[in-house]
Amino acid sequence: MTCGGCAGRVTQVLKKVQGAENVYVNLADETAQITVDQNAPLMDAISALDGAGYPARSEELRLAVSGMSCASCVGRLDRALRAEAGVVDVNVNLADESATLRFVPGATTAARLAEVATKTGYPARIASQEDVRDHGEIKQAEAEGHRRAMILAAALTIPVFVLEMGGHLFPAWHHLIARTIGLETSWVIQFLLTTAVLIGPGRHFFTKGIPALWRRAPNMDSLVALGAGSAWTFSTVALFAPSLLPQGTRVVYFEAAAVIVTLILLGRWFEARAKGQTGAAIRQLIGLQPRTAMVRQGSDWVEVTVAELSVGDTFLLQPGARVPTDAKVVSGSSRVDESMITGEPMQVSKEAGDVLTGGSVNGHGSLICEAERVGDDTTLAQIIRMVQQAQGARLPIQALVDRVTLWFVPAVIAIAALTVIVWLVFGPQPALSHALVVGVSVLIIACPCAMGLATPTSIMVGTGRAAELGVLFRQGDALQSLSGVKVVAVDKTGTLTEGQPALTTFHGLAGNDEDTILARIAAVEAQSEHPVAHAVVERAKDAGLSLPEATKLEVHAGRGITATVEGKRIAIGNAGLMAQEGAELTPVEVEASTLSNKGQTVFFAAQDGKLIALLAVSDPIRPTSAAAIAALKSRGLKIAMITGDAENTARAVARPLGIDTVVAGVLPEGKMAAVKELREAHGKVAFVGDGINDAPVLAEADVGIAIGTGTDVAIETADVVLMSGDLQGVVHAFNLSRQTLRNIKENLIWAFGYNTLLIPVAAGLLYPAFGILLSPGLAAGAMAFSSVFVVGNALRLRRAGGVA
Repeated sequence: MTCGGCAGRVTQVLKKVQGAENVYVNLADETAQITVDQNAPLMDAISALDGAGYPARSEELRLAVSGMSCASCVGRLDRALRAEAGVVDVNVNLADESATLRFVPGATTAARLAEVATKTGYPARIASQEDVRDHGEIKQAEAEGHRRAMILAAALTIPVFVLEMGGHLFPAWHHLIARTIGLETSWVIQFLLTTAVLIGPGRHFFTKGIPALWRRAPNMDSLVALGAGSAWTFSTVALFAPSLLPQGTRVVYFEAAAVIVTLILLGRWFEARAKGQTGAAIRQLIGLQPRTAMVRQGSDWVEVTVAELSVGDTFLLQPGARVPTDAKVVSGSSRVDESMITGEPMQVSKEAGDVLTGGSVNGHGSLICEAERVGDDTTLAQIIRMVQQAQGARLPIQALVDRVTLWFVPAVIAIAALTVIVWLVFGPQPALSHALVVGVSVLIIACPCAMGLATPTSIMVGTGRAAELGVLFRQGDALQSLSGVKVVAVDKTGTLTEGQPALTTFHGLAGNDEDTILARIAAVEAQSEHPVAHAVVERAKDAGLSLPEATKLEVHAGRGITATVEGKRIAIGNAGLMAQEGAELTPVEVEASTLSNKGQTVFFAAQDGKLIALLAVSDPIRPTSAAAIAALKSRGLKIAMITGDAENTARAVARPLGIDTVVAGVLPEGKMAAVKELREAHGKVAFVGDGINDAPVLAEADVGIAIGTGTDVAIETADVVLMSGDLQGVVHAFNLSRQTLRNIKENLIWAFGYNTLLIPVAAGLLYPAFGILLSPGLAAGAMAFSSVFVVGNALRLRRAGGVA
């Protein structure tokens, strides 16, 4: 809101929302207050404000959640959080046990949302970087706990299994037991050992699963508790109160209950170990942050924590130390390893005036530095934040999974109950025993865990691997969007070329002093961030010229720049700007055409409407551009160049790179129009650029890819950021997109295919034709390793990035 008119329109919009009363809009503090008696009017008000162009401010919250065991838990927690007033978006991630929310402050609070999650049955707290750092350690501890529980369970289960199943495998063993301790005593021993398994290492399934049943929110633990509990209860009745059972049904399944718990604990152990590796990339990034810095306090250097650093603090960077925060070199010289940002192994020379990135590693020299950005504003913190956002992304493909898994566990319980009824009515004798076996097998073989882990584990590992290769997915759904791209459109300067042009031609027209002209031109260009402007300023500095003051600066988008210098109007730009200034180009047309045909960027300077100089800048093509373009074309992608440079210059660059489609001499609006035309002709378009003029077209493209050495504006409007500034990163991005999507599809095919095929088999589908029934023990083994397969398959992406 910028004025009273805005406040009035907001008031009108809110008053039209049904159920909203007592509307009060305050322009001074930019707030709106309304009274509502339920959640729906509040959400309607938020939607109405968004539609009217006055969106409610929202904040992002990340919760660390515990107690989730399967995809059904994800669905229930998601639904509970979305029902809370003021929550705009929710993404619950089973893989890293987190929930990322966007909510409207004032309508609710972070503490309230954590409380909602906890009351739903999933204890939550506001997450910090330490939670991410500790996630691997937590998973290791969890895996160790499962391992110890599994070993204890196995030690108790093996005698049960041998006593019961040994007789089925070796009749002589059965007769030996009957002659010695007797079957009754054998059953009592099995009862004692199995009970110890259930109340000891298997206790968790009952303490978590049964309460979830009472809350009508059954989960994976509920299925295990029902399955193992049913087998134990039936066997206990058969042992101690056989008269309660129909004649001929007295049999025990203690070994089934014990084996179920043991095998599932084994699977949980492997799963926890694997899940602990999915966030390895982000933990490595966090590990790049040093803990302390040597800060100047008076005449002394004092060690302080990095959290205590403030902008402007002077600190000492010793040889071999990590840079504690983004800074500028004040004095000293050294070489710094910036591979953690750029991916380039070569160390970069640093001296007074150069910038340092927090997390990079100093070489053999000592540097005195001044902190420029600290805390959450540093480059490394922004990278970590981007990776976290991408790892918590919710791809469109996830929507189907969420709808299915929310009802999956209740459906499995219903199928198990129906299966028991069918076997009791139509099954062969002993019908009750058969019904129990198939019912328990159905409960145990179902694996909602695999469904819940299929997508998020692949995203976490894929985006983490991308970060290691210098590719940051600012928007996680870009992983899926890239797979549908048909055209890659690229800017020229700073993308295909080095972006560090040098002034190769300076032709001052007769009658003008070249040093004076160059100084005036450089004075104007010194106000610009464009790489071409830097080339002119560098030439003036090399010539030892002092620059006069430039005033009344005006930027003409896509044409050039004008200003007043020493009372003269200086205009610098292309032919369009010269025509606008009334400057005649005839004297230099031939020379300009020759230079342009050689691939140099030609521009002109005019003083008070008269041409005074011809300038040409050469920007060498990046060594990796040709290979990157060839790699993209080999994947069936069409490559186009869209640039504001002249046609001849653009084609001189495009020709050796094998780029067929060239759109040259266009303004920012023309770049957007070119993207739209390419989309209409070929399909989805990805645009790669780095300049501030590229920000609109990066937003217009289906996928915007920003070179990380470009401006912050360009990066903010991009979906993908390439930290190395190398076009090879685009190849990595496409490869990782395809490999991650393929990995997700493999996981989903496994997760859904496994349940679709094996639940009917567990229910006895093969019995009429083949007389085969799946034992609960085998069902438990299959379920235990289903989720392990999904996580293990996702971990293969840690080596991704090559040919897709």
